[in-house]
Amino acid sequence: MTPPDTNPQKQAKRHRIVLIGMALVALFGVILILTWVGEEAATAPEDQPPPAASQPQSDELDDGDVDVPPQEPEAPAEPEVVPE
Repeated sequence: MTPPDTNPQKQAKRHRIVLIGMALVALFGVILILTWVGEEAATAPEDQPPPAASQPQSDELDDGDVDVPPQEPEAPAEPEVVPE
C-alpha cells in the first residue's frame, strides 16, 4: 500500500543529488578498473618464443621411451625401513 500523499516529481527533486552522486561513484569505479586493466596490459612482459629444444626424431624413439633429466639417478631407490 502506498501513502496517499506521494508526489513523484517532488521525490525525484529531493533525490536528484543522491542519484547523481551514486552515478559518479559508479563511473569512478569503472574508470578505476579500466585504468588498472590498461596498466596491467601495458606492463605485461613481451611474449617470447620458447627456447628451441632438441627433440629426438621419430625414428630414434621406441615405445616406452621417457626423457629422464640428467640429474636423476639411473638406479632405482631402495625403500627405507621405518622402525616402529
